[in-house]
Amino acid sequence: MKDEMEDETGKDRDDSALMKELGKVSVAALQKARSVVKVGAKLLDVAETVESFIKDAGYGLSFPINISINEWAAHYTPAFDDARTFSERDVVKLDLGAEKEGLLGDIALTVDLSQDNQELVDASREALENAMSMVRAGARVRDIGKEIGSTIEKHKFKPITNLGGHGIDKNGLHTGLFIPNYDNGDESELEEDTVIAIEPFATTGKGVVTDTSVCEIYELASVGMPRSQDARILLGEIVQKYSKNPFAVRWLHSLIDSKFRLYAAMHALVTSGIVEPYPVLVEVTNGLVSQTEAQMRVQSDSCEIIAMPEK
Repeated sequence: MKDEMEDETGKDRDDSALMKELGKVSVAALQKARSVVKVGAKLLDVAETVESFIKDAGYGLSFPINISINEWAAHYTPAFDDARTFSERDVVKLDLGAEKEGLLGDIALTVDLSQDNQELVDASREALENAMSMVRAGARVRDIGKEIGSTIEKHKFKPITNLGGHGIDKNGLHTGLFIPNYDNGDESELEEDTVIAIEPFATTGKGVVTDTSVCEIYELASVGMPRSQDARILLGEIVQKYSKNPFAVRWLHSLIDSKFRLYAAMHALVTSGIVEPYPVLVEVTNGLVSQTEAQMRVQSDSCEIIAMPEK
């Protein structure tokens, strides 16, 4: 028994050290992303540059980089043929994370290319900082949510009520507690040594997001045998390379030379229940959205910061 405990303790130490490494890489990748988001730059070029930055450092991707603009709150990653460029009006959310041995990073910030919406950006940042000051074992998630919501409302914006923070486990990006962006009445408490992400979203709109018809990110849900030959080709690649974390359609496009057939195959996998889609989320009144996210480990009386976006 003593040897087993020592092995497990050693494993925990290794995981903690690796998580700190992932945090550093994730922060560096986010800074890289911020540096290449410029008016006229292509979203696809930014995505490929940042994802390559993480891979070249020797890490995997927790999920495809999210580059969600203006009223799009989350889940947009460029298509393989995406020609869109950033404009001087854009409020850009960048959300990413490095991965290794099943441990996952998750961090986000907002870049205001318009230079007209800095207070919106500041609202989500300040809400994050205030929320983090409350993190400790035993803290109620409703109280953290209340602080996030009141901070955002102080800036005359609305918190997005159906998005929020979450627990992070090995091979599980959204696990355990949901950490709301308002007081949702949840009496659940944070537990010591758990890893969480706090993720305030502020908006000029109503404060609710909904799915769009746009989807470029998916995750393997189960393994079956789709009827479509193209779908079977994609599934083989997904099982081999992307069985644990979300993936982008653009990572698969080299397997099928027709865009129509590629997306038809993805649709077949969705309707078969083999993959789960993550459609782009849009604020219901098309309000502008800002996001800031940090990752931390809950301690008895505070939190250990794993990844925090730089100002």
